[in-house]
Amino acid sequence: MSITEKKIAVIGLGYVGLPLTLAFAKKYSTVGFDLNSKRISELNSGTDITKEVHPDELISTIANSVTLEFTDDSNLIQNCDIYIVTVPTPVDQQKLPDLSHLLEATKMLGTLISPGNIVIYESTVYPGCTENDCVPLLETTSGLKYNVDFFCGYSPERINPGDRVNTLTTIKKVTSGSTPEIAEMVDQLYASIILAGTFKAKSIKVAEACKAIENAQRDVNISFVNELALIFDLMDIDTADVIEAAQTKWNFLPFKPGLVGGHCIGVDPYYLAYQAEKLGHKPQVILSGRKVNDNMAIFVANKLLKLMVAKNLSIQGAHVLILGLTFKENCTDIRNSKVFDVYHELRAVGMIVDVYDPNANSEQVYNLHNIKPLTELNTYDAILLTVAHDQFMDLDFYALKSNENSVIFDLKSILPRELVDARL
Repeated sequence: MSITEKKIAVIGLGYVGLPLTLAFAKKYSTVGFDLNSKRISELNSGTDITKEVHPDELISTIANSVTLEFTDDSNLIQNCDIYIVTVPTPVDQQKLPDLSHLLEATKMLGTLISPGNIVIYESTVYPGCTENDCVPLLETTSGLKYNVDFFCGYSPERINPGDRVNTLTTIKKVTSGSTPEIAEMVDQLYASIILAGTFKAKSIKVAEACKAIENAQRDVNISFVNELALIFDLMDIDTADVIEAAQTKWNFLPFKPGLVGGHCIGVDPYYLAYQAEKLGHKPQVILSGRKVNDNMAIFVANKLLKLMVAKNLSIQGAHVLILGLTFKENCTDIRNSKVFDVYHELRAVGMIVDVYDPNANSEQVYNLHNIKPLTELNTYDAILLTVAHDQFMDLDFYALKSNENSVIFDLKSILPRELVDARL
């Protein structure tokens, strides 16, 4: 059977899995599987709450791809040839890898795969996880032998939520396989849908490590400028001004300070650190960077308090507005957003805190955090802009201030300088 005749199943239809499913459906017989029955119903009606896929594209692909199916019934994916796993891999309260979704999906696939099948993982893991954790589970539950009866691949996802320029097909895809022949087949599979091309890694472990260091590097770089922001705050220097000056040198990397969350940058470094510690190495740079970034919410909350005290504003009972709940601008993803940490810090000192985010799903925010985002804005003693959504540029900030002493703290440095009391 040629690769074009193979049937593909994508397991997990979130920010990663849905765009992947639609891309494959344009060329292959494809089925998208998710345990969430509501999600399946929404997709079949042309609705994507993540907003990663435009409704027109979703409806058009469903209409024009006669072989595309969305299902929550595992029996309907039993006859596939290639299974691609895109389930979440978060960290737990102790910042340790939570592989529960990955291992449950793997266990399910073990009951479905047949000789000749390929299982490709895209979920973020630590180097060695595919072959040391997933493969033995596949062998046990299927009764099949690895690299004899079934094969594996790993191709790290590079989805950037909310980004309409760097999308699935325009980002080069790293691929790998459990044998040279399978590696070539996996590479050809992705090359058939990825316009930017592919890069075949030397091994599955290399591909896994590649994913881990991409985001660990960003995390460390952001932690550096976050630490600079802490230092420059003590010196009464605007960090954005310093970065603007420094980036006039050709090799300066203009990272910006801020709250670091999301499903990758705030998570992947812990996966790499976990495996390193298991092997006897205590990673200094990675974990110190994580500590700086994880503590930024406390700094932001304390900075707002100081700004208010400097203007003789009462803290107890103060009415505060937080603009933005998602982990980054112009996306719907609230996973691991550090804005919620800021919210709880402010509530803990007796403030009345409203939150407003036109992009975040209000039902999801309430179900996960017991917070009801506003639909209409009031006036406030302090305004904290945490996320640089485009919609916030259209707000009348003067009208949002309860009096002339109201504080505006712009974490993203996007508002006019004369409007704000401080920037991060």
